[in-house]
Amino acid sequence: MSAPIIIDSLDDPRVAPFARLTEAQLRSRLRPDAALFIAESPKVIHVALDAGYTPEAMLCEERHITGDAAGIIERCPQMPVYTAPRPVLEQLTGYTLTRGVLCAMHRPPAATPADVCPPPPARSRVVVIDGVTDTTNIGAIFRSAAALGIDAVLLSPTACDPMNRRSVRVSMGSVFLVPHAFTRPDYQNQLRQMGYRTAAMALTDRSVSLDDPALKAEPRLAIIMGTEGDGLPEKEIEDADHTVRIPMMHGVDSLNVAAAAAVAFWELR
Repeated sequence: MSAPIIIDSLDDPRVAPFARLTEAQLRSRLRPDAALFIAESPKVIHVALDAGYTPEAMLCEERHITGDAAGIIERCPQMPVYTAPRPVLEQLTGYTLTRGVLCAMHRPPAATPADVCPPPPARSRVVVIDGVTDTTNIGAIFRSAAALGIDAVLLSPTACDPMNRRSVRVSMGSVFLVPHAFTRPDYQNQLRQMGYRTAAMALTDRSVSLDDPALKAEPRLAIIMGTEGDGLPEKEIEDADHTVRIPMMHGVDSLNVAAAAAVAFWELR
């Protein structure tokens, strides 16, 4: 292992990915192979390494070098390790939530839906996230997708980036476990060309219950989730093969999109 590199200010250009670059700047570095994301906490970093992601550099308190971060450093002996006194690192937004260890990692090449979805005729369940921009919800949906056997997560062009720092943290690294890709705006046509039928989660007069046997009988099903406030665009509801609702009690008409996704994944797995 190389000797840790001590910094005394977050203005040091070597730690810009951790301290100064925005999510957009991390994504749009000058070369595609230089695009980065930030993984926070030893557990999440280990999940990323297990999934084959390549580290660029790590930043942590000195005590973690022989403590929580020791296993990461052992796995990545050529990785630069930057350290600073805790008062310096506490200037980082959210630093106390990261268990004191941050790792800048290389983004993989952008995938397409055809790259991440099982090819026909395999039985398959995927989810489409349409327009959801809340990073916490995106992370939670990925965590449920990994736990409940969803084959791939597809995101509409207006959905937020699942490799966003907060999404990665909320997912507990599940974004590394479920393949994902951004879709075209006409994603339902794209899915049908891949042999999928679509199920829009929406409250309409024609919505069927989530436990409808016809849904479970579909060999290849794409579950479409919209935003909490506005729900799915009307066009996507009209174009879907099925419109689906979750039966609820006590006059409750909707759930948080991440909670609704977990219920749908469990029922239709």
